[in-house]
Amino acid sequence: MTDQASIQRVDTHLLRIPLRRPWGADVTEICVITVTVQASDGLVGHGFSWTPSIGSTAVQAMIDDDLTPFLLGRPATPSVWDEAWAHLHEAGGGGVTTIALAGVDLALWDLRARTAETSVTDLLGRRHDKLAAYASGVNLHYSHDDLVAQVQRWIDAGYSAVKIKVGGPDLAEDLDRVAAVRDTLGPGRRLFIDANQRWDLDTASRAIPALSAYDIGWIEEPLRADDLAGYIELRQRIDVPIALGENLHTLYRFRDFLDAGVIDIAQPNIIRVGGITPFLRIAELVRERGAQLAPHLLPELSAQLAFALPQTCWVEDVEDAGFAALGALTEPTGLHVTEGWAAGGPSLGLGMIFKN
Repeated sequence: MTDQASIQRVDTHLLRIPLRRPWGADVTEICVITVTVQASDGLVGHGFSWTPSIGSTAVQAMIDDDLTPFLLGRPATPSVWDEAWAHLHEAGGGGVTTIALAGVDLALWDLRARTAETSVTDLLGRRHDKLAAYASGVNLHYSHDDLVAQVQRWIDAGYSAVKIKVGGPDLAEDLDRVAAVRDTLGPGRRLFIDANQRWDLDTASRAIPALSAYDIGWIEEPLRADDLAGYIELRQRIDVPIALGENLHTLYRFRDFLDAGVIDIAQPNIIRVGGITPFLRIAELVRERGAQLAPHLLPELSAQLAFALPQTCWVEDVEDAGFAALGALTEPTGLHVTEGWAAGGPSLGLGMIFKN
């Protein structure tokens, strides 16, 4: 691909991929919108957008109806991201707009790396050969016994850190579940908990100090993700590290929350923030502000970008939810998680081509 190559064609396809372990009664599948960008010189890049349950057809329509007409004829490089975001901004600064943008952005990075005959990681500059991974589960609906069995599987697989869901209607039940998990883990492994925005300020203020008795490493999204005022007040009431960011969609929102001092562990989701281009900017902002980074989900994508960052960060590995494990890819990415460490990755591009 030459610098003069332009975007000639953008194609999308909506996939519904069944989950091997449903994330709840209403989340039995995830949705992927594959995006293929063809440049004027004939070279092709492969990307995707993703949403667990809501908005997949809206994302596909945004790409087909609004992004594609705007992008045709423009340079086939990730540098078009800012113009494209500005073009979509009237429909919202983040959310469907940034999720749609991610598919094109990933395809353009994949195209750029394939042109250079290398991986995206090595195109950016690999800094880490391996990074610590933590085992994660969407398991609030699991029975007590099933939850403990899941944690035991993670221990047997060699993970040194795990994350479980909390936020049920009964705090006593949450405490029983966390106590059982801590007892199973023993004192030498780390335990993170995720409330998935289920609490209000007063509930979080009661629950978190009680749960902290079990040596929790962070509390994730205790409040609604966009409730900055609530997080500012909660920060004054608790001393447990706060993790959030999977539902913040722009660099500006991360800046607001970081500057307010309410993020200890930032968790941008690469798709939800709009792709690799904004993710790299957010990662740099997080580093400058002195917070930790732990990208949200999608380890086959998150890890290969994390390998190229100057800071070290966690890789989240949700049980049986990787695209390769779900049988959704034409070939494995080369990423592997062994004894709690993520390593490897593709040799060309992003290495993620979905079965259509």
